[in-house]
Formats: sequence, structure tokens, C-alpha cells
Amino acid sequence: MQSGISASQELHGAFNDLVSNPSQRGILASIKNEQLIPLESISSSSSDFVADLPNLLSLLKDNEAVYIILRRYADAPDGFVAVTYVPDTANVRQKMLFASTRLTLVRELGTERFRETIFATTRAELTAEGWQKHHEHGELKAPLTKEEETLQDVKEAEASASKGTSAKSSHVSSGVGFPISEEAMRALKGLDSDGDNLVQLRIDIPNETIELADTNATDAEGLASAISDSEPRYSFFRYTHDYEGQEQAPIVFIYTCPSGSKIKERMVYASSRAGMVNNASTQIGLTIVKKLEASSPSEINASTIHDEFHPKQEMKSGFSRPKRPGKR
Repeated sequence: MQSGISASQELHGAFNDLVSNPSQRGILASIKNEQLIPLESISSSSSDFVADLPNLLSLLKDNEAVYIILRRYADAPDGFVAVTYVPDTANVRQKMLFASTRLTLVRELGTERFRETIFATTRAELTAEGWQKHHEHGELKAPLTKEEETLQDVKEAEASASKGTSAKSSHVSSGVGFPISEEAMRALKGLDSDGDNLVQLRIDIPNETIELADTNATDAEGLASAISDSEPRYSFFRYTHDYEGQEQAPIVFIYTCPSGSKIKERMVYASSRAGMVNNASTQIGLTIVKKLEASSPSEINASTIHDEFHPKQEMKSGFSRPKRPGKR
């Protein structure tokens, strides 16, 4: 299960500004307080990608990991590249954290926007010569797998849709997500009451809408059996529990995508997840305290939910000083 780190509203805003502003070449992003945040923008002094690389290189530090989002293919709907820059001299915790979260960055901002993801450990890899080597290596890659071809089809379909109505274009570029049905909205608003505390939503892919799949009243231990194990789901769970004598009832967002799901389902649900969370917060007013992800609902139980909110404290034991010989 992956949880915790997600893209902040500030990063979503900075990325949307980058998409709409050709005078920017890119943005730098980092991780702070379990959120992906923007650091600063990378200016563009030329329409040529290579000519702008010095603007990027001047911002990099030799011992600090950073995410780099660059506009590489002008006017293309998937014209951005996500670079995870982790220098060999960065501390071990940074290396592990940035490496394990790099796919989250792309997924949160919209997989359909990124043509490439790159992992770099030196500045040299991000110079003109480094990009040329990367390009040559890419041309030698094996033919696309069936799954990669399907992803390409999804990207092309989204690119085609972006040329249609302004509403469709807004949905694709802003990452706002599919519209939520009235029935689903009523169910989500009901989470603040004493009724059902689990709302499951599904995507109607042909109609591009979010629909209500089911509502239940369950405790955390019953989530595994309540959430569908055959189809992807966006689930909202009101976790009512007592902790240190106080009742708490935070809202948890749970994204599940069984391994047997269709390829297009996995792509659509993953790329629309951030928009779903954003709409639940802005349109319905839900305060989502935790966001969890699992392949199977069986990974979610009372223990994992509890540990997300109240992590176990490690007991630190020191070494006792040995007594001097002959003393009692």
C-alpha cells in the first residue's frame, strides 16, 4: 500500500500555470510535510529546449534531490518530461523518499501530460550532451508492449478530445476530473451525518462521469469485504473511532485498483484520482485527512487504518553503563 505523500494545491496551481504559460520552461518541486510542493519556476529565454538548459542547471544543488518538470515538446498535449534528480551525495533518506515517490508526482499531475520520466544522478545527464544520449538510448528501446500501446491510444484520444469543446479541453488540461453525478454528490454529502459511512464511486468511462457504486455502514475491519475486489473504486470512509478518550471521525479517501482490472480502467482511474479528490474538497466541502492506495481491498483493515492516524511509537533503549567491579 502507498499512502501519505500527495501533490499540494500549490503544485497543481504551479503546473497549470506552466501548461498555460509558454514563457516558462519548467518548475522545480520537492517534498515537505508529506506533500509535493513547488520550489521555483524555470524561465525560458528561447523556444529551443537545449538553449534553456543553462537556466535549469544553475538552479540545481550537488547534494539536494529535486523533481524537475520541463516543457520539452512544444504544443504537444503530452509535451512534458518529469525528471527525478537525486545526486549521489544526497542523504540516504532523500534518496529513498524521492525514488519511491517519483511515480506519484506524474500520477497526481496527470499521466497523460508526460511523455517521458527520467531518473538522473548528475548534472551532466541534464546537459545538452546528456539529453542527446538519453534520446539515442530511447530510439534503441524495444517495440511497445500491448499495455504501452494502449496507453498511447489513451493519450491520443485525450489529445483528440482536447481539440474539441472548451469544456473538454478544460477537463484534460486542468486535471479537474470527470463530473460527479447528483446521486454520488448526495451520498458524499451524507458522510457528515450518522448514516452510511462508506461511499464507493466508479467511473462510467464511456460517458466520462463519476457515478455512485454503493454505500455501506461498516467499521474499518469490514472495509476489505465491503469494497469491490473486481473493479477499481474511489471510496470515501468516515473513520469514527476513539483515541485517548476522544471520539474522532476523519474522512479517508481510498483508491483501489485490482490487478485484474482492464488496462484502460487502470489508466483512467489513476489519472483522474487527483481530480476526484479535488472535486470532493472544493465542490462538496469534504476535508480529506488521509489518502490511501491499494491493489486489493484485502490490504486494508482496522490495523492499517489505525496506524495511518496513530503510528506506533518506537521504544528507544539505551545502553546501561556497566557497574564497576567490586561495587554493589
